[in-house]
Amino acid sequence: MKKPGALAPLKPIESLILVIRGQRVMLDADLAILYGVPTRVLNQAVKRNLDRFPPEFMFKITLDQAKSLRSQFVTSNAGRGGRRYSPYAFTEHGAIMAANVLNSPRAIQASVHVVRAFVKLREMLGTHKELAHKFAQLERRLDSHDESIQVLLAAIRQLMDPKQPPRRRIGFHQGGGK
Repeated sequence: MKKPGALAPLKPIESLILVIRGQRVMLDADLAILYGVPTRVLNQAVKRNLDRFPPEFMFKITLDQAKSLRSQFVTSNAGRGGRRYSPYAFTEHGAIMAANVLNSPRAIQASVHVVRAFVKLREMLGTHKELAHKFAQLERRLDSHDESIQVLLAAIRQLMDPKQPPRRRIGFHQGGGK
């Protein structure tokens, strides 16, 4: 049974990591839920400590990117009680720093799970790159084997070709032949 205030398992946290502008990030609203605070509280804490959030830790998403996210994840419209501003996107380091500026036990505990999710995602991507490399090696090896097989098949066809000159008979022949 899940304790009140217990953190979500890793799988859902991993699914909250998005790739925006070529970086793996989590949105402010998702971090706020994990850290157990309203989104506005998280963003206020971040704004009070902007010197701790360089661009490689956090950036604001453009309106076009926010609209795209809204359509992908079916979030509410700004005119119907949804967000009225573009969300912040936090990289792995930014998510840790956000937990530090919130300085609540739950935020610190959740940041450990967030880091684990980022690490697991990085490991999975590394595994996929390694598999892609091994697959490419295998394809090259098969290409060279294909050439060898073609040469072998050509030699077998040549041996099976009936147009070859008849062989001279060896041994004792009856009938006074040569």
